[in-house]
Amino acid sequence: MTVSGIAGVFDRAAGTYDAVGVPWFAPIAGGLVEELDVQPGERVLDVGCGRGAALVPLAHAAGPTGRVLGIDLAPGMVERTAVDVADLPQVEVRLADATAPGLAPASYDVVSSCLVLFFLPDPAGAVRAWADLLVPSGRVGITTFARQDERWRSIDALFTPYLPPAMLDARTSGARGPFASDEAMEDLLRDAGLDEVRTAHREVTVTFASAAQWKDFSWSHGQRAMWEAVPAEARGEVEAAAYGLLAGWDELTVSQQVRHTLGRRRPAP
Repeated sequence: MTVSGIAGVFDRAAGTYDAVGVPWFAPIAGGLVEELDVQPGERVLDVGCGRGAALVPLAHAAGPTGRVLGIDLAPGMVERTAVDVADLPQVEVRLADATAPGLAPASYDVVSSCLVLFFLPDPAGAVRAWADLLVPSGRVGITTFARQDERWRSIDALFTPYLPPAMLDARTSGARGPFASDEAMEDLLRDAGLDEVRTAHREVTVTFASAAQWKDFSWSHGQRAMWEAVPAEARGEVEAAAYGLLAGWDELTVSQQVRHTLGRRRPAP
């Protein structure tokens, strides 16, 4: 799937994204914001801001003297999030490409990107572009998935026969290449000229009220692309198989290891 195709998926998901009663994006983004330690008055860029899970806490950390820009490629996300942050004058939300945002070099103290990089066709090029936007000693934080709960894997496997090769999605490409290990992610940042590179791990656990809530959740974010890859006439079969797996769990609880990879641009000589 192309980047424009992924943007379409998120545009269609924008109305329910992070809004089905499952605390998922907020705790993940909250960990990244904590690791970035944004200070009052700093200039912050949030790449792939979605519905503001990181954007809002970044804005509160930067305060009224700061400046926070959120960019996203999905028009529906941008439109809705702009309304959500209208009471935060230090925040702007703009339609822009994550890999080529069209921003001035060395114009941000912090660049944040949560659960975005694995959707991009050239992750290394994206990280280099983000590093160029940092002032000397500015810092970047990138969130990706680490170890996956076997329960997630068992459900994801139901979709595998229908997925196109090299699908750009967190649940597929998110386990390959530079996303396969902490070291590989850290190398991306070092190769972009960043120093003080480190990894912080967090675990997020969610409990679904019912199998139906799991289904609503799976349609409300990037996994929607997996559903849409299944022919309409086969979706009932996939749903029934998923419900069968969920029925075998003692409780509808799953966990996900999250990886925050952070680095700092080299100071001026």
